[in-house]
Amino acid sequence: MSTSDDRERMTDFEEWITKEFETTGEFTALVVLVDISETKVTPLCTTYFNVIGDEVDWNDIVLMFAGAGADWGGASFFPTLSAHGGPLDNPTARLKLRELEARLDDDRLVLNEGNFFDKWGRRMRIDEIVQ
Repeated sequence: MSTSDDRERMTDFEEWITKEFETTGEFTALVVLVDISETKVTPLCTTYFNVIGDEVDWNDIVLMFAGAGADWGGASFFPTLSAHGGPLDNPTARLKLRELEARLDDDRLVLNEGNFFDKWGRRMRIDEIVQ
């Protein structure tokens, strides 16, 4: 049972995933890990995983991403459902991930269409720099 103290300690990511699961039920999260510099956001790698409950905490995510072998600064999560609801099958998830990668190649602001968090689980967004 969670208390108001638990809610106060939740990261933005944990609040998001709890609400997302309450709204959609099980889903597939397409994920883009990025490097963040002062004026540039660079996609490093992508992955996906199925969310089958709301008890995922940010530390679990950080541990999972440690295996990526990349020094990432943020991650954008794109919740995706199958045509009948629920998580995608593996071939469809890979196809959707490739489509997302192609869109990101054209426009980095696509990251904002997902749920974008820094490496501490705080919600963020990127803005275009006008020079």
